[in-house]
Amino acid sequence: MKKTSPTLGKVHSRDGTPIAYEQRGEGPPLILVGGALCTGATDAPLAELLAPHFTVVTYDRRGRGASGAGGRYTVEREVEDLAAVIEESGTDVCVHGTSSGGGLALRAAAAGLPITQLSVYEPPYSPAARVDQKPAPYVALLDELLARGERGEALAVFLTEAGMPSETIANMRRAPLWSALEAVAHTLPHDHAVMGNGTVPTALLKGVGIPVMVVDGGASPPWMREAAALVSRALPRGRHRTLTGQTHEVAPHVLAPVLEDFFTT
Repeated sequence: MKKTSPTLGKVHSRDGTPIAYEQRGEGPPLILVGGALCTGATDAPLAELLAPHFTVVTYDRRGRGASGAGGRYTVEREVEDLAAVIEESGTDVCVHGTSSGGGLALRAAAAGLPITQLSVYEPPYSPAARVDQKPAPYVALLDELLARGERGEALAVFLTEAGMPSETIANMRRAPLWSALEAVAHTLPHDHAVMGNGTVPTALLKGVGIPVMVVDGGASPPWMREAAALVSRALPRGRHRTLTGQTHEVAPHVLAPVLEDFFTT
């Protein structure tokens, strides 16, 4: 498939922070929202596959890539960032969010942003989390490391918590990818803020009236699949889809036709 040449642009969020985006393809607008450690470039392979059917917009979330950081971070400001990208994209906008980007997209839909349809892939809520549960100890350690400017150590802590073997992390440290991940590691607390204390936000989800497809991978950990099922059941117009053999690192060529089918029906 011939690669498309993206159109680059910037919009300004409500607080004036510039948000950088790339646009590909032709057709109804579809915005992709990345998760932790992701920039708009992370979603480029998926965007390329969807570009023959949609005008696909990828963007750098606040504090990442070519976007500004603004002042003190709040989830509400990130929702305003997405609102600005939606306004720039036109009408009848669809949105797909991956991992914590899915959590952000769900919050945006609950806040009333003009989203026609929404898809999310494995928003990392924890079925075992309690409403009164305090943040895990590693979150405080992450904050301490970032406050000291130790992004590499913070990144290693995050990846360890995510279940990555120490040998794999050691190999990653020697790879070119590591510096790119370090460059956005300071935004990891943003994703924790989006996901709250990890509980499935049932009350918030009940306020999302648009059609939402919640997707998980058949080879993902059971808790992640259970979370996806709980999210889909809490949504008034939710549906649940499992992609056989996929993990949290879903293959774009597997996900793309599922999104195409959902957003065109």
